[in-house]
Amino acid sequence: MSKALLLGNEAAARGLYEAGCRFASSYPGTPSTEITEEAAKFEEIECEWAPNEKVALEAALGASIAGARSFCGMKHVGLNVAADPLFTASYTGVNAGLVIAVADDPGMHSSQNEQDSRHYARAAKILMLEPADSAECRDFMKLGFLLSEQFDTPVLLRLSTRVSHSRSLVEPEQRVSAEEKPYRKDSGKYVMMPAMAQKRHVLVEQRIEAQRTWANSAGINRAEYHSKKIGVICAGINYQYAKEALRENASYLKLGCVYPLPDALLKEFCAQCGEVFVAEDLDDYIEQHCRALGLRVHGKDRLPLVGELSQSLLRKAILGEALPAKALEVPIPGRPPVLCPGCPHRGLFFALKKRKVFVSGDIGCYTLGALAPLQMMDTCICMGASVSALHGRNKANPQNAKNSVAVIGDSTFMHSGITGLINIAYNKSNSVVVILDNSITGMTGHQQNPTTGLTIKGDPTAAVSLEKVCEAVGISRVTVVDPYDLQATEDALREALAAEKPSVIISRRPCVLLKYVKTKPALVADASACTGCKQCMRIGCPALSFQGNKAAIDAAQCVGCGVCAQLCRFSAIKGGLAQ
Repeated sequence: MSKALLLGNEAAARGLYEAGCRFASSYPGTPSTEITEEAAKFEEIECEWAPNEKVALEAALGASIAGARSFCGMKHVGLNVAADPLFTASYTGVNAGLVIAVADDPGMHSSQNEQDSRHYARAAKILMLEPADSAECRDFMKLGFLLSEQFDTPVLLRLSTRVSHSRSLVEPEQRVSAEEKPYRKDSGKYVMMPAMAQKRHVLVEQRIEAQRTWANSAGINRAEYHSKKIGVICAGINYQYAKEALRENASYLKLGCVYPLPDALLKEFCAQCGEVFVAEDLDDYIEQHCRALGLRVHGKDRLPLVGELSQSLLRKAILGEALPAKALEVPIPGRPPVLCPGCPHRGLFFALKKRKVFVSGDIGCYTLGALAPLQMMDTCICMGASVSALHGRNKANPQNAKNSVAVIGDSTFMHSGITGLINIAYNKSNSVVVILDNSITGMTGHQQNPTTGLTIKGDPTAAVSLEKVCEAVGISRVTVVDPYDLQATEDALREALAAEKPSVIISRRPCVLLKYVKTKPALVADASACTGCKQCMRIGCPALSFQGNKAAIDAAQCVGCGVCAQLCRFSAIKGGLAQ
């Protein structure tokens, strides 16, 4: 087959196909999402979006135990959600191979924290591979299944934003026929009661020693010697950065397996080189391991603990030289992220701002409501936390219930908001929860979820009714509003905050970017009627601007939602059709 230029995530999906993977369950999360989206294009792989990462990993482990090679993918914070089954899966091991991809996000391009997933590999005692380009994403995925079955363990594949979303050449290969492994009842292996788990832990420790022996001779861990005055220990994208920055001025120990680390190889490399540096994003994970072996290395004494490394940063830290850079002749203006023109969340946040309430926020594209000019989000912790945190706030001071709400998206509510709402009903807190139902998982690029009625492959399926779920867990006061109708939205908020019982408001309108959503003609601003009061600018729509002292509407961006027209007291904003 001819070579193809693939994203790292596309190549990882190709690896699933070629390895004979038969089942994949994931929850979308940037930068990991495309792996499962691309895998769903192969008919041979049964793919699904799960409600959350815990469910996804449990499903993948179940398929593995049943005898099918299986996969689960997520971003780094998703691994927190999946940690419960992850640690136990280390003890049970597998039947057919199981690979778990986790994509870290150094620099926090689309995440609320910068955690380092390598610690999970060490804590759970699960082998972890880290590819450096798209070809390795494919190859390491396939290798992961082989190692999983060889060592009877799940295998973690650590990606990063730069590897997941960079393109490089991959030469596709044929799919192998991975026969279904027969399931044999074995309660000592798969039923993790204390007596069984105690015995399995002994096997886990023995397995790690066998993997460490393998890592010292594995071809994916290799030394590349050039000038031995400087040695660089690196993995993943930082191998690429180091080679681009230093070229033949240094030697390199490229680690493809980052847990367990190859002790003998690390010692040999440090003995061969003069000054040795560890180039790794985020924590001093490899550096501390080297120091525990008694090796003298530089690491975070020269390199930062936060953010991404880069070619220029490595060259400066190691050689003391700056890479040549050309200054921009014209400064580039800042472009902060904003809610899209016509976003249904905008009207809801504007109504919240008029009420001057405390907003317990959550993870989704609606998190942008925290930014100016709306600025209507006080907290944002993790998926589902808005509901639980609001409950705690209102329990600590019941008077808060009159001026506090939680906001959470439809997909996030299904992910981990339901249990928080059960807590509100069960423990009797007078709290108002607003579910922003835009009919899709918007933040990660329009993936289906259990409320949309479609599977990952677009097949019709059961759709969860948010109204019925809320009522079933004990919320008797459920209201549905259209956020484009500002007055109705404000009325619903006022009534819910005044009620002496828990309330749910479902702010329902499809994301304007969905293909089936028909937009209206762009509105126009009548300069002769505009007084320049700038009330329309309070909603922060990108289609609105001021030219001189008059409002202007960009027809290329405006979708005719009409929210801005409801703010104009002088009827200066009108429909785009002839009137």
